[in-house]
Amino acid sequence: MRLGLALGYWGRGPGADHVTLAREAERLGYDSVWTAESWGSDAFTPLTWIAAQTSTVKLGTAVAQMAARSPTTTAMHALTLDHLSGGRMMLGLGLSGPQVVEGWYGRPFPKSPLTATREYVDVVRQVLRREAPVRLDGRFHPLPYRGPDATGLGKPLKSITHPLRPTLPVLLGAEGPRNVAQTTRIADGWLPLYWSPGRPEAYGDAVGDLPDGFLVAPMAQVRVCDDVSEGLLPVKAMLGFYIGGMGHAARNFHADLMGRMGYEEEARRIQELFLSGRREEAVLAVPDAFADEISLIGPRERIAERLELWRKGPVTDLLALAPDPETLRVLAELNS
Repeated sequence: MRLGLALGYWGRGPGADHVTLAREAERLGYDSVWTAESWGSDAFTPLTWIAAQTSTVKLGTAVAQMAARSPTTTAMHALTLDHLSGGRMMLGLGLSGPQVVEGWYGRPFPKSPLTATREYVDVVRQVLRREAPVRLDGRFHPLPYRGPDATGLGKPLKSITHPLRPTLPVLLGAEGPRNVAQTTRIADGWLPLYWSPGRPEAYGDAVGDLPDGFLVAPMAQVRVCDDVSEGLLPVKAMLGFYIGGMGHAARNFHADLMGRMGYEEEARRIQELFLSGRREEAVLAVPDAFADEISLIGPRERIAERLELWRKGPVTDLLALAPDPETLRVLAELNS
């Protein structure tokens, strides 16, 4: 199992230690570094900054939001950074949810998310292969555009720049069983959310029959500390925000996933508290057991024991949300 460093997205401002952590992860032998985006900092600019200050570690987006860019624009970002980094780019994509897609990007959330994702990946692949001008008779991402307001002058185009790697890896963030199953068919890897080594069935049957070479790269908060309960608080804070606030009460993919993992009643309670403005109570309502099974928290010996569970399953890359160099070092030693 390889190790990656997940830096997430910025809060109020740039993460002052992100480059330091990325360089330390590279020194320790980590395989990859990943950035994200939500509705603030973007995923590609910080990754480019990190690329300029590292030399061997792979560079991934976990995830770049599909609604933020047309698929050709995303392919342009990926092929450009792949060239600048000497072939280290890994493109992780995610659909996000209706609140962000419609509220931040001002676009309709697709009524058929599977079709929209499949078309998006198809276009990205066509750009990267550069075998012919890009064409797609698609419902969500048609190229050329032929809508009722089109000029009719659109022309199929092929990238001016030759991609460094036509096979640049494409990974998808997927939560529902049907989405995960499609991911195993159209992508090179999967970026699970809230991976629990003991509950792979929560993601559907496809997890038990993965293609050869398929990447499974979940993120997990990792923290070396003496007090497990205290160490779990940042995990619970993250879960409270995602379960409670990252989606509408009637449509929250993260809450649905928590329900499939055996915590449906608790997920709805977290939503209820968060959406009524009782955010601290929402965080405290996150069960310690759930926060614990999707993270690696505690003394070195405890993390070593639990790490074995992650190695036994289909996980190929553990993307650690690790807050300090010491935790990065301990995890590297335990995984060696």
